[in-house]
Amino acid sequence: MMKQTMMKKINDKTMTVGVIGLGYVGLPLAVAFSSAGYKVIGFDIDADKVSQLNAGHSYIIDITEETLTGALTQGFTATTDFSLLSEMDAISICVPTPLTKAQTPDVSYIESAVSQINQYKRLGQLIVLESTTYPGTTEELIEHVFDNEGYQAGSDYFLCFSPERVDPGNPIYNTQNTPKVIGGITEDCTLLGKSLYEKVIPNMVPVSSPKVAEMSKLIENTFRSINIAFVNELAMLSDTIDVDVWESIEAAGTKPFGFMKFQPGPGIGGHCIPLDPMYLSWKAKESNFYSSFIDLAQEINRLMPEFVCEKASEALNNARKSLNGSRVLLLGVAYKTDIDDVRESPALEVYELLKEKGALVDVNDPFVSEFRNQQGAKVETVNINDTELAAYDLVIMLTPHQSFDLQAIAANSQLILDTKNAFQAITSDTIFTMGKMAKKKRVPVLS
Repeated sequence: MMKQTMMKKINDKTMTVGVIGLGYVGLPLAVAFSSAGYKVIGFDIDADKVSQLNAGHSYIIDITEETLTGALTQGFTATTDFSLLSEMDAISICVPTPLTKAQTPDVSYIESAVSQINQYKRLGQLIVLESTTYPGTTEELIEHVFDNEGYQAGSDYFLCFSPERVDPGNPIYNTQNTPKVIGGITEDCTLLGKSLYEKVIPNMVPVSSPKVAEMSKLIENTFRSINIAFVNELAMLSDTIDVDVWESIEAAGTKPFGFMKFQPGPGIGGHCIPLDPMYLSWKAKESNFYSSFIDLAQEINRLMPEFVCEKASEALNNARKSLNGSRVLLLGVAYKTDIDDVRESPALEVYELLKEKGALVDVNDPFVSEFRNQQGAKVETVNINDTELAAYDLVIMLTPHQSFDLQAIAANSQLILDTKNAFQAITSDTIFTMGKMAKKKRVPVLS
């Protein structure tokens, strides 16, 4: 009977949906449900975020203020009042899952959200965990808590795991057109979770359990981490044996089968790729299984900022300058192109390492006005013009935002270290490219 009641609310859109955590995952999901005609309340512990949203100001690059205003007009609201969870028919948990300093899972945000839900729970609610985590989390941190309260999944309430697949700033794929995996504790849990989510995400992929869904997310990003580590190691190797790794990767990429092109860079960033493999590695160690691939990939990617600093020192040495005391400008601090997200950005590590080595470091990023250093202090980014570029001993390209005028940067910089092959179309003896020969040299190609 409870299942039928919930299904009716899903289909006639009388269901009230709550989303806990209004960041890069939660806010787009909340707006999507609102746009589909559901009453939506977003929950967050950050009162400033809540105020901004209710005033129509979006802090998420994928949600325009026009889109947010539309959602507010349709009834979406944000709140810090978690007692309103008692009014929700469905609750999606979209909170952060960082790593501790010891590189172990920090599930405190999930535990806090579950504690709030448990305090205000009522019969018949659908709970969906979206936060990326290790296999078994949904059962251990949610089902077991509710079991202890006498609530049984599949009859008293419904519980699923559905991993987020948000790629901030992606111009093609978004929350609504990216296929979404979902796995429930019981078949009825999966059915209800799938039925609700497919109202906003048509391509739902049901699986047999939350553990399978949890594992699928970790497989996706561990695959990427390992392949990025592979090409990063190739970049370091190519740098030592006088081979242009970028040209070699492009050549390999012409094979129409059996190869997927990944490109090197200064490291890995964002909330998923640096963290997800360590969740899987940690869970494996619990069972006395040690994943060499995961740990090796993590170590290679972790060393890339140090490699960038070595190449920076080498480039300056060729100009008869020392890194210590040199003025260095970093172009881009966001973890990828054309977004404002600095979470786990390798540029932050490059910044700290260069400072430790005595460089005088500034950062320019058109999307990021400020960031926090390792001590938690605020660091403001700088605006630059052509004349000011010439005052830096070295410019390091870390995140090639499309708005960067590469021709002007090349023409006005004393020396450039390019970690992303952004200046590939520009020939200059002042440009050093990571993973290429010492200086950019063009060899005529006979047709």
